[in-house]
Amino acid sequence: MTDLFAVLAYGEISAFYRLAEEAKLSPTLRGKVAVAKMASAEMDHFKTLEAALAERGVEVFDAMAPFVRALDAYHASTDPSTWLESMVKFYVGDGIAADFYGEIAGALAPDVTAVVRDVLAETSHSEFVVEEVRRAVSASRSERDRLTLWGRRLLGEAITQAQYVMAQRDELTDLVLTATGDLNGIAELFERMQVSHAQRMAVLGI
Repeated sequence: MTDLFAVLAYGEISAFYRLAEEAKLSPTLRGKVAVAKMASAEMDHFKTLEAALAERGVEVFDAMAPFVRALDAYHASTDPSTWLESMVKFYVGDGIAADFYGEIAGALAPDVTAVVRDVLAETSHSEFVVEEVRRAVSASRSERDRLTLWGRRLLGEAITQAQYVMAQRDELTDLVLTATGDLNGIAELFERMQVSHAQRMAVLGI
């Protein structure tokens, strides 16, 4: 399960740096503190994965290296330009990843599943995002329309990234096939991800 832990670890450390950078977009001190707490949670998740890899005799930095290009490309193509875009990316983007890797986790050994579920679990910090976005879109139709398009873009880019990673790493492809059964099962997985995405968007009011 080295590849699964490694891609998750790079996702978590990337999220930490992304959130630390984007905190400055917040127009309020409350927002800056909320994002700092989110970043702290991502770092805790990274440490959990680092420890899980170390227990298996794997050094985290070498293990993460194959996934740097794909995940960096995703973040480069979905670089938020506003505070609200950043919040939607945190809530929706992390949710998409949780759906994808959560499905894989269901087919793994219990100890591995427990680690994956732990690092993918939503935290209470997401409640801040929901409040912030819903307040903004309820006050502005144009903001709602803009963020709706942004959310769709996040889904498309995330699925593209997931497909690229699977194509590059046989271990992850095998895990997905084990979890879904066959190529039709993979297609159904992406359909379920789209449904979950729509539900998260609805929670945000977009």
